[in-house]
Amino acid sequence: MSLFVTLAADILVAVLLAATIVTCLRLSRRISQLKGDEAALRQTIGDLMVATSTAERAIAGLRSAIDDGDRTLTTRIEAATARSAELAAQVEAGETVVMRIGAIVAQMRAAPVRSEPPSAPRPVPEPEVPATRRSEPASPNGERLGAAAAAALAMSERALARVRARAA
Repeated sequence: MSLFVTLAADILVAVLLAATIVTCLRLSRRISQLKGDEAALRQTIGDLMVATSTAERAIAGLRSAIDDGDRTLTTRIEAATARSAELAAQVEAGETVVMRIGAIVAQMRAAPVRSEPPSAPRPVPEPEVPATRRSEPASPNGERLGAAAAAALAMSERALARVRARAA
């Protein structure tokens, strides 16, 4: 029996040894896979670090561009505000002028129209008289005033048309 026990113990040791060898081979394969995965993981981590540094530089560039844009926008808004104030002052001044012109035109319309005496036959022109003996027309201001009123009326009508066009 001792031979049988020795033989059984040897077979048992051989089976356990074979199982150990198979397990070692499997572990060896897994370890080599892990080493391969480790290299791939290291490569991935390196790529991730490069991408992170690139993103950080891009963010810094974007912040700089945003700051420049903000400064430019602030400058342009300030300039636009100044221009807006200037335009408002000019529009107000223009409205004042239009009101004055309208008042002048209203006064001219309300003024009684002078009837001109029927025109007499025109006298024959006299020869050139030296400047010292020329006589001035009876009312040069009347002609100028009429021309100024007509010009003021035309200007007020154009201004009114522009105001109406803006309102539309």
